Amino acid sequence: MSDALVLSRNARFQQWQSYLVTRGKRTKAGVFLVQGVRPVTLAVEHGWSLESVLYRTGDSLSSWATSTVDRCRAAGVSAVGVAPELMAELGERVDQPPEVLLLARSRLLDPGQWTPTGDTPVVVAFDRPTSPGNLGTLIRSSDAFGASGLLVSGHAADPFDPACVRATTGSLFALPVGQVGGPEQVRAMVDRLRQQGTDMTIVGTDETGTVAAHEHDFTGGTVLVVGNETRGMSAAWREACDVVVSIPIGGAASSLGAPSAGAVGLYEITRQRLIARTSAPVGD
Repeated sequence: MSDALVLSRNARFQQWQSYLVTRGKRTKAGVFLVQGVRPVTLAVEHGWSLESVLYRTGDSLSSWATSTVDRCRAAGVSAVGVAPELMAELGERVDQPPEVLLLARSRLLDPGQWTPTGDTPVVVAFDRPTSPGNLGTLIRSSDAFGASGLLVSGHAADPFDPACVRATTGSLFALPVGQVGGPEQVRAMVDRLRQQGTDMTIVGTDETGTVAAHEHDFTGGTVLVVGNETRGMSAAWREACDVVVSIPIGGAASSLGAPSAGAVGLYEITRQRLIARTSAPVGD
């Protein structure tokens, strides 16, 4: 069967374009656009559910693009040739039309059914992030520092917004991500894990925290809560936390940005656990 072609701004193209700018359209269709070599590569490598693979017509494609399209076809994904000027619009790269884009199906974990991996899992909860870029950056950091997953809490940025997907540089396809209405669902997950024998502590991050981050023991299972970019953690999240830590800073800055605070907290967790492993007696 020959590939479909989209060479004009027809209804199909306009539908794809709406996924770039309208959250309601993405949510209703359950589909979002994946831009960029690394995000496309990781989506395919991790077996993410795809609706279509779009490729640029006119010029010969690179070996990466050709193998990506062939791999998608082999997996039963429909391939669509798209005119270069239309690919430029969809890729938001007018100067250089991308070779390949993906139409991927949205997927979020269910915290009520999800069991984080590891004996001492790390779960990041981001309370009401407003910036898709900040959310994507924290997803990337969570993946880099070995978190089991990230939960987006409350009325928040869309994980499938193109700016978020780009900011993750592909980590969205490697790290489980879910949405919760608020801390109640996370507390229920923590209670369930505790009943199953996994020690868990909910740790908030805030400049008014009662203990410095490096003084808190992060070697047990942890939910690391990062507050909203301008207002910090909500009162409900603060109440749900077992402890709230601060990150000592200097200079003229009043505080760290939310994704930076999250990355510092994740690094501290990793640092403490590395020390704990390397200082353990031989045979333990």
